[in-house]
Amino acid sequence: MARLPVQTIQRDPQLFYWILFPITVVMVLTGILRHYATVLMATSPKKLDQKTMREQRSMLHGVATRSNFHVLSGPSFRARRDYLTNAYETGAFLKSPDQRGQPPPNPMTDPGAMDGMMGMMKNNMAMMIPNTLIMSWINAFFSGFVIIKLPFPITVKFKSMLQAGVATREMDPRWMSSISWYFLCIFGLQSVFNFLLGSDNAASQMAQQMGGMGPQAGAQMFGPGVDPDKQFKIETENLAVVEHYSVLDGVEDRLLEGIMSK
Repeated sequence: MARLPVQTIQRDPQLFYWILFPITVVMVLTGILRHYATVLMATSPKKLDQKTMREQRSMLHGVATRSNFHVLSGPSFRARRDYLTNAYETGAFLKSPDQRGQPPPNPMTDPGAMDGMMGMMKNNMAMMIPNTLIMSWINAFFSGFVIIKLPFPITVKFKSMLQAGVATREMDPRWMSSISWYFLCIFGLQSVFNFLLGSDNAASQMAQQMGGMGPQAGAQMFGPGVDPDKQFKIETENLAVVEHYSVLDGVEDRLLEGIMSK
């Protein structure tokens, strides 16, 4: 079986120093500036009152029970589920039980909600403005350059991702354009920022975008305009449909089976 010839492109070695290196340095410096700008613009969180904290922590309790039911025994899980669902349905954890069934208050009239929305707007501006400026800079000065070849083979499906701004059909997918290198830096500098700024830095755009998608952001379920009573009812339904099993079910038989197999 004949092998395809290796594609060779004559490139100026100075492209590394005048395109790839400057883009990388600018992305790192921009991330550092974004981190310190976010720290300077951040406002100190207001202290929650006891009822509001109980409302939020009770929802997190239900989410944690539903997510980690497999480490609980059957009676323990059922006791927790019955307690939580009964409290959710009766509104025992609500900050204002007398307002059940009423529409949530207008967030524009709530100072706490306004502070939260202003904080989100500041974070979005800290992400969007530098990205727009850097993208315009790269398009103006470095558009159309092929700067690096990956040292490992990849499929043609990655061609559109790695060769943005270079409209060619025959080019090997391993070649990367300057614009694609910019996008790769956006998603690949997390370790660098962790080393320079710590694991809780505000420089990583991926961390900021994914921060609100995990269970650790459960307190954001009670954001502006969200009805806590509806959230409790949804969590009640989620707990009701859980089919419980425990990781300790049949552990004695599995242990003996492992010993006998040896």
